[in-house]
Amino acid sequence: MDEKALIRKLNRHSRSALERAVLQFTPYVGAVICGVLAGRACREDVEELSADVFLALWLHREELNPDQGLRPWLGTVARNKARDWLRRNRETMPLDSGIPDNRQQGPEEEAERREWSARLWEAVNGLDEPDRTLFLRYYYQDDKLKDVAQALGMGVSAAKQRLLRGRRKLKQQLMEGAEKP
Repeated sequence: MDEKALIRKLNRHSRSALERAVLQFTPYVGAVICGVLAGRACREDVEELSADVFLALWLHREELNPDQGLRPWLGTVARNKARDWLRRNRETMPLDSGIPDNRQQGPEEEAERREWSARLWEAVNGLDEPDRTLFLRYYYQDDKLKDVAQALGMGVSAAKQRLLRGRRKLKQQLMEGAEKP
């Protein structure tokens, strides 16, 4: 059955269409999830996330457009579910953990660096949505800007503008905090 016919049947609440979609697209959904997780999850986690993707398909069946195809929709949902899983299951790392620091630090410098890191993390968490998600995914998770913008339902230029305003806001908050005793 082609994707357009499958979507039309899903739009009409056909459980057999859902079963067909599960049979036809489970390998694809699993591959997308495994690609994002890159070996950081067990087989059961991948299976559970795949089931979540098909549950989302059933819950959003009336919103599907037959002209857009099912594979892109499933791929996007699978990537988002896997990324959400990674966020929930990763160890907390400071924002500056990827920045190499070649100079030897004494206890005072290390304490100051940790304080700035904590203040930056707090300021980022204080951003409103979707700015917080945009900022974290782009700068912290190294997602491509076009992918983040698409996932958040905005254009790339709008995302760039939001990042610019977010950086300014963070700078202002951090500078104001530095001036206080």
